[in-house]
Amino acid sequence: MLKESVETALEEIRPALRADGGDVELVEVTEAGVVKVKLTGACHDCPMGMQTLKMGIEAHLKQKVPEVIEVLGV
Repeated sequence: MLKESVETALEEIRPALRADGGDVELVEVTEAGVVKVKLTGACHDCPMGMQTLKMGIEAHLKQKVPEVIEVLGV
């Protein structure tokens, strides 16, 4: 159920990432609430990728899915 909630929340922010030529791929959601994602496309090598990950993706996931503790890029 947690994984499905995370996927739904990621779908909400994908249009913004895709508008810049990037995307995000869900790799794993742990029982402890750690979400592992892979930035793809233009986001993969972008110098602002870490900021997108933490201030964009992580912030959105924490707001939409309270069980999320942290988002890590892999």
